[in-house]
Amino acid sequence: MGTSGIQEKVVVITGASSGFGESTAKPHRAGLLKAMKTGTIARAGAALFLIGVAVSQLQGQGGVKIPMSNSVSYRTVKVDGLSIFYREAGPKDGPTILLLHGLPSSSRMFEPLFARLCDHYHLVAPDYPGFGHSDWPDPKTFAYTFDHYAEIMNHFTDALGLTRYALYMQDYGGPVGFRMALAHPGRIEALIVQDAVSHNEGLGATWKPRRAFWADRAANENTLRTNLLSLATTRTRHVGNDPNVERYDPDLWTDEFAFLSQPGQGDIQSDLFYDYRTNVDSYAKWQAWMRERQPRLLVIWGKYDLSFELSEPEAYRRDVPKAEVHVLDAGHFALDTKADEIAGLVGQFMKAQK
Repeated sequence: MGTSGIQEKVVVITGASSGFGESTAKPHRAGLLKAMKTGTIARAGAALFLIGVAVSQLQGQGGVKIPMSNSVSYRTVKVDGLSIFYREAGPKDGPTILLLHGLPSSSRMFEPLFARLCDHYHLVAPDYPGFGHSDWPDPKTFAYTFDHYAEIMNHFTDALGLTRYALYMQDYGGPVGFRMALAHPGRIEALIVQDAVSHNEGLGATWKPRRAFWADRAANENTLRTNLLSLATTRTRHVGNDPNVERYDPDLWTDEFAFLSQPGQGDIQSDLFYDYRTNVDSYAKWQAWMRERQPRLLVIWGKYDLSFELSEPEAYRRDVPKAEVHVLDAGHFALDTKADEIAGLVGQFMKAQK
């Protein structure tokens, strides 16, 4: 499929001179060097010409476009007194996809989709407060809760004038997005769920110590932080139990671990994760909303995800029988290794919504 709405450019070099001196029998050193350069230019020109022909043929056949520049814009907007960073690309009069990231990532996780979908779709991906390049207010004066995040993200869409959009929700994006959908159901064109839970059984046995943290925060705070913020856990969130570990760029988790190690992040993430218990309490309400509204729903899941149970994708189909469900050979952050396939699924799903 095509990759992006990026402008392509083919350079054809013409008008190369012979580069020889007055006597072709005995060219002097400068003339020889010039001739060598001319040969190099000619070969480069020929190669670029052939590439241009190949690209035009591929494009004419609906093949892959070769991008030569980046059309993503990196912006900030004031929302409720905070600077909210977001990435934006694609035609503003095209169908809008609002992409909500997970833990401990940021809008950066969606770069692979931006590169592949922004030729047809208006893509907007914000960073939550306390994440990425948005403001990190002090937890002593700012409530790091999912209710608050959803409120701020709704105000973010107001600031950008987004009145209709498909919601793409990954991990923490699920609890933020479902709250947004229930608050403004008329704005939702469709839901795209990628490894985000809305059923209690989707959490599984691995969440037992985390439930203990919710039951008694003081007694389990240190254990929770050691687990949630560690390098090993940060890596496992990406790789899961995928046997093909060589497919994963280590920068994915080392960059995130560097983020989690920043001053103040321990308090921010602990507060937010303690509030995760409110998501579990809200699952029944989200399920009822889906059963009543029957939204257009695409569920994409990585089968090597150790954060959530593999039964969760089919749980969505119980609520929305017409849901489109795909389990991929991928991990929790399925875009790490399956960006082409996911972009194809999203593109087909969005076209079907017209």
